[in-house]
Amino acid sequence: MSNKKRYKKQILKSLKNLAFSEHHLLETMTNLMLLKEAKKNNIEFKKGDTFSFEDNIFDYSEDKNVRKIAKLRKKMLKTMNKLVEKNNFKDKQIDFLA
Repeated sequence: MSNKKRYKKQILKSLKNLAFSEHHLLETMTNLMLLKEAKKNNIEFKKGDTFSFEDNIFDYSEDKNVRKIAKLRKKMLKTMNKLVEKNNFKDKQIDFLA
């Protein structure tokens, strides 16, 4: 395997790790908001309930920790996009990002 292929393979591995971390940050922010703000505003969910929200909801959270994590997550997403653009990956190589 050439150095160029190994290099691209390492970039893909990094992207997979970043995607996992980004998902974990999103989950963490959601949980933090539900624990603090939903409780504070007497919002209750029953088993099977779902809700949807815009991604920018975290930018307006009362919790400064949620806002900081949201800022970090946005930087990660931006970096991930730049890595994909600069390395000309094929769609099937980055399908894990979908």
